[in-house]
Amino acid sequence: MNPAYDMTYRVERFERGQAHRVRSVEQRIGGKGINVTRVLNQLGKYARATGFSDHAFAAAAELEMPVDFVHALPWVRRTVVISESEDGTATALWEPGARVSNPHAAEQLAVRVAGLLPEIAGLVISGSLPGGIEPSLPAEIARTAIAADVPTIVDVDGEALRLAAQVPGIVLTPNRGEVHRLTGIEPDTADAIVTAAYPLVEQGVRAVIATRGAEGMVAVTADGAWSAALPEPLAGNPTGAGDSVVAAVIAALSTDASPDWSALLTDAVATSAAAVVIPVAGEIDRGLRTRLAPTVRVERLDLPKHQETSP
Repeated sequence: MNPAYDMTYRVERFERGQAHRVRSVEQRIGGKGINVTRVLNQLGKYARATGFSDHAFAAAAELEMPVDFVHALPWVRRTVVISESEDGTATALWEPGARVSNPHAAEQLAVRVAGLLPEIAGLVISGSLPGGIEPSLPAEIARTAIAADVPTIVDVDGEALRLAAQVPGIVLTPNRGEVHRLTGIEPDTADAIVTAAYPLVEQGVRAVIATRGAEGMVAVTADGAWSAALPEPLAGNPTGAGDSVVAAVIAALSTDASPDWSALLTDAVATSAAAVVIPVAGEIDRGLRTRLAPTVRVERLDLPKHQETSP
């Protein structure tokens, strides 16, 4: 809902407070939903992007992928990534974005998505919200999609995430910080993530797939919990790795109503790693993804025991 122009500056080594000679600059359309759409197309899934935009961004996006934007932004923000060729470290600067100028924009987007539901096999609602949009909008759209039997992932933060977690049947893909802000539990281990996420599942969330950076990720469902990670983490640009996870998860859910969650988690870890080695967000190394999948280590975790209370 808050797209961006992604700017990538490549330098040999970045030092705070110093002038740098930039080796190369790349600009492309971006934002979390755009990144998910790109990766889905790389995975062989036809995907369409929607949300809020201005006319210039929508025109640029149409040159690359199917889009259907609500033109409600006066301008589109930029995100800047400084990528160091010396060791692959990336530093990101994210602009907050413009305020939506159309008072009917939220309603228009909700109607637009509702019109797509009979034709789609999965929905992802991801990214930050621009000013002027209520945090309840992702949850409202998700509730409509799930009522239409469309698997839905919400990848947001803050109040929007709290409200989305109240939608029965939703799939959440938070990172560690988002798990902490949502549950109040510090997710310093895989078991801590299970402890934090399982009450959400008991309240109706279909699955929580929490990303842990280089330590992999954890999936928590009513049927079980699993952790998965590579034997050794890969160095590179983590920007967009979470979007690759979301793409892999919705690709699986859109084809199998009852997925093998451990297999789904394995593919998500491999897809995320295949994104880290690419300097720009929204791209994966498909050959590397295929090679990494058999090396992913999956462990079954214990769900919390239900505590009976005395009357």
